[in-house]
Amino acid sequence: MNIVIVGLGIIGGSLAKAFTKYTDHRVIGINRSEATAKRAFADGAIHEIGTAVSLSKADIVYMCTYPEHIVSYVEENSEHFKKGCIITDVCGIKTEICGRLTEICDKNGLQYVGSHPMAGKEKFSYDAAEAELFQNASYIVVPCSADEKSVDTVVTLAKEIGFGIVRISTPEEHDRMIAFTSQVPHVLACAYVMSPCCENHKGFSAGSYRDVSRVANINENLWTDLFLSNKEPLSEEISILIDNLTNIKNAIDENNSEVLKELLKKSRLIKESLGE
Repeated sequence: MNIVIVGLGIIGGSLAKAFTKYTDHRVIGINRSEATAKRAFADGAIHEIGTAVSLSKADIVYMCTYPEHIVSYVEENSEHFKKGCIITDVCGIKTEICGRLTEICDKNGLQYVGSHPMAGKEKFSYDAAEAELFQNASYIVVPCSADEKSVDTVVTLAKEIGFGIVRISTPEEHDRMIAFTSQVPHVLACAYVMSPCCENHKGFSAGSYRDVSRVANINENLWTDLFLSNKEPLSEEISILIDNLTNIKNAIDENNSEVLKELLKKSRLIKESLGE
């Protein structure tokens, strides 16, 4: 297959490196910064540096840009795609873009299959890209109105580069679950490191500090876009978190050991019941 990857940051760059290393597919890279595209070509991550015209060669296009740019890019370049081409993305929100992309693709004889690789790092540039990033990771597929063959192609490609779990979801389920599993942890980490104590943590911290604060090393432009694009599910999950924190705080303020013990026990039992 001819695979075009638009955006060679950590995810797009890692997809390019993984497809080149683990498959025989031909990878064409398109990137806003020509210097990054040249690096990817020199590294052997891509077989060709592409432009919008290269979209006509694509059997599948991976959109690895900010959510706000995905829809506009596909719409503005719709005449370049060949009929039947599969458009997918790696975006962390789905409800806001799925309907719009499906409409554009239906109008132009394309197939849109939403997807979201559950893998990444605190770093977000091509420098952090690696072929092994997706090994045994989860891959969420949101079919929207795409045909079965296109969905199967996206799933097969994910497995070829090492994804261990493929989960089929709706846009609404995806966004609610991602608010809980991904976005709230980033909110929590950012709020946590804003404490005045953070500046003096060295020598007083170990694994707990590292685990909670890790994702505070955040790409503020991307995550602002993701948070606001998913504001209702995220706001609901933040409210739940605030309620739970308030319950624990109140038990501490009131020196109520029995209530505090029950709250901590409840969290332990939930975690244990999941076998994690």
